Amino acid sequence: MPLRSKNVKQQLREYLEAEQPPAITGEVWHNLLARLAPVTESYLRELLRATGLPFDQPWAGIRQHTFEELEQSLAEMLAAYDAATKAGDPSQAQYCRRQVIAAKERARFLARSPKLSDDRREQKAEMAAWMLIWLETPEIFPVWVDARKKAAGNPAP
Repeated sequence: MPLRSKNVKQQLREYLEAEQPPAITGEVWHNLLARLAPVTESYLRELLRATGLPFDQPWAGIRQHTFEELEQSLAEMLAAYDAATKAGDPSQAQYCRRQVIAAKERARFLARSPKLSDDRREQKAEMAAWMLIWLETPEIFPVWVDARKKAAGNPAP
């Protein structure tokens, strides 16, 4: 049982030092969520990304700082989604979709933010569109994104 007097970062640091996981797997993810409760998934994900450890999907979520990051994380999420579907694990497949939905909503929120430049708002709106395509037809997404990049005349809009 974790001590409540310690903050989440300290508890995470102690866990990683003691367990030394080579990667953030589903087992590590669920263990940490339980140990660090009531930590949010987004905060835990942020802390774990900062460790530099490899991070399995769907636990890694969707990275969307650049179009390259977005494309890579959506491709990785598609692989996790396909694996869950083929394994007959609808809850895992739904978890994958929920990660993309949450990232899409975040991109839409940022696309409306007056704090961002016009260029950055346009970029976030385009990213939200990419995620919407993934959600509507995940199996078509890789072909669609290649066509989209070719139409734009460069690797990313």
